[in-house]
Amino acid sequence: MLREPRERPARRYRPGSIDRAGHARRAVELFNAGRFWEAHEELEAIWRSVTDEAEAAVIQGLIQAAAALLHQERGNSHGVKVVGGAALAKLAGPQHPAVEFETEAFRHDLEDALLRGGPLPRLGVRGK
Repeated sequence: MLREPRERPARRYRPGSIDRAGHARRAVELFNAGRFWEAHEELEAIWRSVTDEAEAAVIQGLIQAAAALLHQERGNSHGVKVVGGAALAKLAGPQHPAVEFETEAFRHDLEDALLRGGPLPRLGVRGK
């Protein structure tokens, strides 16, 4: 059973323009190559640029998914439980319209990978 971690401090919003499409493209490439830490960094750049808290929560769920899979790769079952549970909670529900990543099927595949040892989920951009 996965669980959510304790509350953490609010995120640090960094105003300014970023190449969101570029960060998203690199995040997908890195994530699907199993380079979860690097994908996490690309997703974090997007997360810090978002002003809408609901949208930011979904992006944070993807960041936590990458971290949970890294924990799984390293054999850290506690990290998988805590961070994976937080990721699944943030990715629950319908697709957020402003998030370019496909999250509904991704969440299902992430849950399968974390809870049942299924294949690694693939991150993708909607419509591609």
